[in-house]
Amino acid sequence: MVQTIEAINEKVKKEGAFISKLIEEIETVIVGQRYLIERLLVGVLANGHILIEGVPGLAKTLSVKVLAQSIDTKFQRLQFTPDLLPADLLGTLIYSPKDGEFTIKKGPIFANIILADEINRAPAKVQSALLEAMQERQVTIGDTTYKLDEPFMVLATQNPIEHEGTYPLPEAQVDRFMLKLNIQYPSKEEEYKIMKRMAMTDKKISVKPVVGPQDIVRARKIVDEIYIDERIERYIIDLVFATRDPKSYRLGDLAPLIQYGASPRATIYLSIAAKAYAFLQGRGYVVPQDIKTIGLDVLRHRVIVSYEAEAEDKTSSDIIKSIFDEVKVP
Repeated sequence: MVQTIEAINEKVKKEGAFISKLIEEIETVIVGQRYLIERLLVGVLANGHILIEGVPGLAKTLSVKVLAQSIDTKFQRLQFTPDLLPADLLGTLIYSPKDGEFTIKKGPIFANIILADEINRAPAKVQSALLEAMQERQVTIGDTTYKLDEPFMVLATQNPIEHEGTYPLPEAQVDRFMLKLNIQYPSKEEEYKIMKRMAMTDKKISVKPVVGPQDIVRARKIVDEIYIDERIERYIIDLVFATRDPKSYRLGDLAPLIQYGASPRATIYLSIAAKAYAFLQGRGYVVPQDIKTIGLDVLRHRVIVSYEAEAEDKTSSDIIKSIFDEVKVP
């Protein structure tokens, strides 16, 4: 097995050589936010979608735009509004009186990286249309089904402080996102650098492409090969089951705080995301710390808290941190 891991390590070093260049290029524009940048790359490598939550002005939209430019992919930014229709997203059939025939007009969903800005401002029909494309990787217009190009990734943002005129995503739809990120304010020093770099009346954002779509597709194949020991796989199972049955893991005090635990999709996504994070670190194998580092982002939107938890001002993140503290690490 040692030789196999060494072989995977060599593949990771070869196919992952672009990672440091990619991060360096993104950081020519984005100051700080290393947490956000790494998680965006995990999503790209793990073929998963990401929900980003944070107050306005934290470079959520800019980070996604810079990522798309540095990967040299087709990028579409969709500003979600209450009057948006599914056809505005997916495309529609247009009738030509001259020919007496319908022609297909493809919508902006036919891109590689989609930024769904303020996804919770769109009505349920539009959210469902987007989430169906995310899950099936295809779009049906009329009688014809079209496969979406790879890589295909949706990065959705939502504002946690403004709820007027919004349509909150149901839990079943939020579960389709591999990661949910909570973006925080920068440090004082980082904000000073942001001011020095961005405080101009005519600031042009210029990013050079570092890799292409085919490089990402190749890297994903290596991510699938990354070794994960059975003990670590069991650790993932224990973490997910602890959200459903805390009493079995000596976490009985958490039981009243959890209304619903994480679904089996959490188990799958935690395994894939951990492999992608190991790839980012230049390793061909997963260690327990990878699970701990990425686990909160995979689980925070999959653990539904009870009214009792809300009364005690406990969030799903607090509960998950308690689970990580108590569940035995292999």
